[in-house]
Amino acid sequence: MTDTFPSVTDGPHLRTIAMPRDTNAAGAIFGGWTVSQMDLAGGTFAAQRTKGRVATVSIEAMRFLRPIAVGDEVSCYCALQEEGETSLGVRIEVWVRDRTGSNPEKVTEGVFTYVALDEEGKPRQPADDRASET
Repeated sequence: MTDTFPSVTDGPHLRTIAMPRDTNAAGAIFGGWTVSQMDLAGGTFAAQRTKGRVATVSIEAMRFLRPIAVGDEVSCYCALQEEGETSLGVRIEVWVRDRTGSNPEKVTEGVFTYVALDEEGKPRQPADDRASET
């Protein structure tokens, strides 16, 4: 496992601190909370890229590499994996650092697929494609 954050020009697409309210019965951060942070980051990334509303349509298999602890700084890094006519595949990596800002470690990754939606909630082409048609 690497100990170097992804090289993303804009930095992480979401950064937060894992809090006690986000724990599971074992005292580690609940996996569902982690997935929701990933979806928030990926949805924002996809909405900015498509210049409009998006919806999550799938998540490829994820594997949690280690638990997240209360107090860890959690960062989600997004990158475009693939782009279709109305959808985007976004690779999302989740990294943590301890409270001192050291010991970076990747804890999970996955590919989330988002579909661009129009005002009526129907799939649409991203804004860049529609602009070239007019």
